[in-house]
Amino acid sequence: MRRILLHIYDDECFEARLQVALDISRRFSGHLTCIQAVPYDYGVPNDFYGTMAAQMIVDYERIAKKAKEQIEARLAKEDVPWNWIKGRGSAALAIAHYAPLHDLVVVGALNPDGKATSPSRLVSELLERVRAPILVVPKSLRSFDLDGPAAVAWNNSAESAHALRAAMPVLKLASSVHVLTIREKKEAGRFDLPSTKASEYLADDGIKSELTELPEDESASIAEILLEAAQARQAGYIVMGAYGHSRFRERVLGGVTHDMLKDPAIPLLLSH
Repeated sequence: MRRILLHIYDDECFEARLQVALDISRRFSGHLTCIQAVPYDYGVPNDFYGTMAAQMIVDYERIAKKAKEQIEARLAKEDVPWNWIKGRGSAALAIAHYAPLHDLVVVGALNPDGKATSPSRLVSELLERVRAPILVVPKSLRSFDLDGPAAVAWNNSAESAHALRAAMPVLKLASSVHVLTIREKKEAGRFDLPSTKASEYLADDGIKSELTELPEDESASIAEILLEAAQARQAGYIVMGAYGHSRFRERVLGGVTHDMLKDPAIPLLLSH
């Protein structure tokens, strides 16, 4: 993972994801690309609302310029090569445009307004558009331990397999890898890639793993069970598959993916 794409925006998660992106870039002797999206120009205003829109654009540009100057000053002191890209329009479209030539996309776990009442809309949109793995970073994180334990959330699906394969560069560095499964009655027989296949795949690259089947608990959600198990094993992050088809966004993100993205306690490495 030598090419890291970092979302630039002044929200509660920015400091955390900046430090994480720098840690990963250093560990892999990589290159950091900063992508900053600024809203489109609206054209020449001809009414009151147009005047307001034009003023908003000026304000956005001023704020973006100030943020760029401050972050560039910090990056100039770091031992990581970097470059800056200024996009226009939505952050999701800008990131999706440049993601194909990057190995990892780093974004924050919260919505830009900082409210944790729902999963980040940006992450949801990126899951539809981006094939590169996406690292979702919680606001409390200040470093990313690539040499510690890691967890893999496995549900026997192709999405889990894609996520596992995409995470191999970081899993090779982990001191231990825990493959966590929950045997849901409603999911039994739906997918045909048992956790032993994940263990075999890891072993082919010399990675030893521990398989754990977690019991269902009617008093807790699947996400809560997975997070508790990962934290009990001191995992620094969780690798998991995610669905990215827009037609099913509301239905899919109403399940495990939705719950996991609600202000997660530890980073999530997502792929689909």
